[in-house]
Amino acid sequence: LVSEIKKRFEVRLHLHCHATTGMAEMALLKAIEAGVDGVDTAISSMSATYGHPATEALVATLAGTEHDTGLDILKLENIAAYFREVRKKYHAFEGQLKGYDSRILVAQVP
Repeated sequence: LVSEIKKRFEVRLHLHCHATTGMAEMALLKAIEAGVDGVDTAISSMSATYGHPATEALVATLAGTEHDTGLDILKLENIAAYFREVRKKYHAFEGQLKGYDSRILVAQVP
């Protein structure tokens, strides 16, 4: 879809996915390979479940490729460590999902 839209229209495309089903990381990678201009991620300590795929996973996957982000994984880990502590303060407000919800792959709706 990304490559076809880019071929037909002069537009910038940005992909926004949630990590609920476990498919978002793969969707982002394939979209990047197809020429998407930007993707949404979240620092690992704030990612997954209802959130976005982890930034660090994508940075590591793309390292050394033509899509290398140039981001420093060690600096990202420092940011993740900070937000691990922040997240503890708001634990009472977190959703109940603790992993992926594959039921959405079957039903196609959350």
